[in-house]
Amino acid sequence: MADRSFLHWPFFEARHADFHDRFDDWVGRNLSDLDHSDVDGCCRAIAGRLGEAGWLMHSAIDPADPGGKLDVRTLCLTREILARHDGLADFVFAMQGLGTGALSLFGSSAQREQWLSKTRCGEALSAFALSEPRSGSDVANMDMTAVADGNEYVLNGEKTWISNGGIADVYTVFARTGDAPGAKGISAFVVPADTPGLSVAERLEVVAPHPLARLAFDDCRVPAEAMIGQSGDGFKIAMSVLDLFRSTVGAAALGFARRALGETLDRAASRELFGAPLAELQMVQGHIADMALDIDAAALLVYRAAWTKDSGAARVTREAAMAKLFATDRAQEVIDKAVQIHGGDGVRKGHIVESLYREIRALRIYEGASDVQKVIIARQALANTGGL
Repeated sequence: MADRSFLHWPFFEARHADFHDRFDDWVGRNLSDLDHSDVDGCCRAIAGRLGEAGWLMHSAIDPADPGGKLDVRTLCLTREILARHDGLADFVFAMQGLGTGALSLFGSSAQREQWLSKTRCGEALSAFALSEPRSGSDVANMDMTAVADGNEYVLNGEKTWISNGGIADVYTVFARTGDAPGAKGISAFVVPADTPGLSVAERLEVVAPHPLARLAFDDCRVPAEAMIGQSGDGFKIAMSVLDLFRSTVGAAALGFARRALGETLDRAASRELFGAPLAELQMVQGHIADMALDIDAAALLVYRAAWTKDSGAARVTREAAMAKLFATDRAQEVIDKAVQIHGGDGVRKGHIVESLYREIRALRIYEGASDVQKVIIARQALANTGGL
């Protein structure tokens, strides 16, 4: 059984420990038979199961409760548990949250009622369309335009590396409305997947199979009420959503790392080398100690960020950046050690450790690459000393 001692840390309330145990038990009983051969179909099936059981209600606010807030600690626990069991299941939940994050935080009552009521039960899949071919981490360098035309906006441009691209029912799309140069000229829109002019230009394949696509917008018309928030608020909306969900990426990495440590402990106890269990070798013990240390340190940063946000902080840019940077980088090291201790089995296709090795790499890139997180942290530190 995975370590649960961290649930007694002061970051959590009793309800979080109860949620953890109930959800972990449910995932073990209901998501153990997933068929990953059809990735798109598997994602829909996972969303259906999570939605039917009520777990997706944690991914977005209740549209009937306009004053509701997302509980970031619950979001992190959910992603950690899902990642420990199945990487694709974590992906599905994460996209339901990230894809509708702008609606949860800034959407109108009508927008929330139309879409959150569907995504929270698994009836609709959502996606977050921010990245472009020429601007990944540099969001302010966006090329896509949304030009006002009467009571409509006409969207033209491309988005790429869009998770759930090609299978989403609704996209949160960011485009330049020309209110001002740079970041101040970006707005956000909710765009149904069947909107004329929106097409899937290319499906993208990556080392750990997930639904990804490049989207094309060719005179794609949406009504003015499709705008989320106010004109020119797009950059602020995007950063607020990433600020909230970035710590959950660290939680997913934590789940992968915990699974890697669990598999390594089993391997070390059952595998013999030179007539004794691997666990008796001091070098192996040293690796295991490093893995356990990295996991606890990552968990402290992840749940500090989540607790800080849940405690009422308007922004947790620094805390979330630290959590994502450290948890994803250290999870990569933990999993690499697991591969090494598993020897040939660690790189055998289909083995859980080999799967974890492929799953973890993308987490150090999406929602702000590790190098970008270092810039964010450094700028915060310099600003606090008057150095920037």
